[in-house]
Amino acid sequence: MAWKLKKTVVLVGMMGAGKTAVGKALSAKVGVPFRDSDAEIVAAANMEIAEIFARDGEAFFREKESQVIERLLGEEPCVLSTGGGAFLSERNRDAIAAEGVAVCLQADLQLLWNRVKHKDTRPLLRTADPFATLSEIYAARAPVYALADLKVPVEPSYSIETTCDKVVDALVTRQDVLECMK
Repeated sequence: MAWKLKKTVVLVGMMGAGKTAVGKALSAKVGVPFRDSDAEIVAAANMEIAEIFARDGEAFFREKESQVIERLLGEEPCVLSTGGGAFLSERNRDAIAAEGVAVCLQADLQLLWNRVKHKDTRPLLRTADPFATLSEIYAARAPVYALADLKVPVEPSYSIETTCDKVVDALVTRQDVLECMK
């Protein structure tokens, strides 16, 4: 099956929801480039996100993140994976609404925790009680993620491919975004 992507698909959601893994699968399926805003920031800064947070602070990181997202939205349509906090910014939500479509990968708290608890690459979870921190972040962000154009559930039993297929199913309901060329 051939696809025509008309707008950039921006994957949003919590850390651990699968934005990068599903994004790579989705880009391969619809035949467009995969981009990752965090990876773009890391490459430009030549340091990891945790190092940027430690050296320059979250506000600096968020400004660079907005600049990268705006730049990528201005390029050819692609699948863009964003960091968990990117969609919280009204500036980013406005840019995504103008140039792309936001797809929220919705996973429950326990699944997210199972996926992130053994990783030390999450600067926001470098606390005395990372599960409590994740719970607080989840509760605070859920109402903002609900603003996404499309929501796709992520279940523990789903493979990356299954979640990818569910994203495609959601996208084809929007002919201004994805069209099947048969």
